[in-house]
Amino acid sequence: MRTTPAVLAGLLGLGGAVTAYASLVEPNMFRVRRFVVPILEPGSAPLRVLHISDLHMTAKQHRKQDWVRQLDDLDPDLVITTGDNLAGHDAVLPTLDALAPLMERPGAFVLGSNDYWAPRPKNPLKYFWPDHKRVHGTKLPWLPMRDAMTAAGWLDLTNTRGWVRADGRQIACAGVDDPHLKMDRYAHVAGNADPKADLRIGLTHSPEPRVVNSFATDGYDLVLAGHTHGGQLRVPFYGALVTNCGLDRSRARWLHRWAPDTWLHISAGLGTSPYAPVRFACPPEATLLTLVAK
Repeated sequence: MRTTPAVLAGLLGLGGAVTAYASLVEPNMFRVRRFVVPILEPGSAPLRVLHISDLHMTAKQHRKQDWVRQLDDLDPDLVITTGDNLAGHDAVLPTLDALAPLMERPGAFVLGSNDYWAPRPKNPLKYFWPDHKRVHGTKLPWLPMRDAMTAAGWLDLTNTRGWVRADGRQIACAGVDDPHLKMDRYAHVAGNADPKADLRIGLTHSPEPRVVNSFATDGYDLVLAGHTHGGQLRVPFYGALVTNCGLDRSRARWLHRWAPDTWLHISAGLGTSPYAPVRFACPPEATLLTLVAK
């Protein structure tokens, strides 16, 4: 069957429209995703946890900065960020300014590879080969960002354990550095989570199953991660094409029961690499998790 000029023109037009939508529209459709998680002990009052990940901020992304600043209106009890905040050498101050209202609240964080190294152009087909060679860009000035977060009272959980007090609750936390780059040192945080805590939360940038399994084995109630961007490009009725980690495609984003006593939430993220600024069927988002009694 021959392809007529009209059909060819229609296909080209459709492709152009999809490309324009994915590059110009959806990356700016910021939204708040909400989940209710039955995780607290019976009789406990709800606890609101705001989970932010993968900002990939550049200095000129004023719309994103303004939107992030307004997340404080959600009145979360606890703020968690799971890395990849930066996408440029001039992004530290704009990122901190966007997070400033939230940094007045209890919080904790881990970092990701794109906090340490700037993005660089790459062949997107490499994401279909999980063992592809990773080439870093130039080093980013992540230390001032980390220091500002800790100075505000946020807990740095890079390969360590600690405590956060939020809404009168004592929360036992542990975190690892980015497993995607094999910088995680779970042995530094291994061991049973404190059973006397009101809640136990584990943090990791990349939701590698070996790390999530370790948190579950040690008794953490909730594990928070990012990195996948929810797939970033999703095919309707099929889902994510890749997760860029060892996680299966069906759990590329959102809330999942990982083990009988452990929930996993993966943020779809709020940004993209400047060299792949597209999203399709996967809008940028932060998540408000309302933790309630079992």
